[in-house]
Amino acid sequence: MMPRSALPLFVVLALLSGCDDMTVQPKADPYSAEANMVTPAQDTVAWGDTASKPPPLTLALIQRGQQRFRIDCTPCHSELGDGHGMVVQRGFPAPPSYHIDRLRQAPTQHFYDVITHGYGAMYSFAGRVAPADRWAIAAYIRALQLSQHPPPAMVSR
Repeated sequence: MMPRSALPLFVVLALLSGCDDMTVQPKADPYSAEANMVTPAQDTVAWGDTASKPPPLTLALIQRGQQRFRIDCTPCHSELGDGHGMVVQRGFPAPPSYHIDRLRQAPTQHFYDVITHGYGAMYSFAGRVAPADRWAIAAYIRALQLSQHPPPAMVSR
C-alpha cells in the first residue's frame, strides 16, 4: 500500500507521463497564404463582382422586403428608416436616415451593395440575407422613402 503523502506525487507523475514534447508538434504558419484565405459565406457576392439583377417590382416583393426589413434592419434603422432604432437608443452610433437627399437620390443598387458588403459601422449581411431578399429590402426602402417624400405628381389635391 502506498503512503498517503506519496499520492499527489503519483498523480502528477501519471498526468505528466501522458504528455509528449509539445515543442515539436506541427504548427500552422499564421502568415501563410492558406491560413489567411477567407472562404466567403454561401450566397455572397464577391467584392468587385456584379450583383444579381433586380427582380421586377411587385407588391409581393415589397411585402417580402418589409418582412425582412423588420427582422434584419429595424434594430438600427427603425420601422420608419430614420436611423433611430432600438440599438441606437441604447447607445450604438446612428445610421443615416433613408430620408436624406443623398440616399433618396442613390440608386437602388446602392442599398443592395451596402447589405452585401456593409458600410461604415454596418457589417456585411451577405451571410444572413439571401440575394433575393436584399433586393426585396432595397425595394421596401424605396417604398419607405416614397412614404415620407412622395413626388408632387403623386400627391392628390
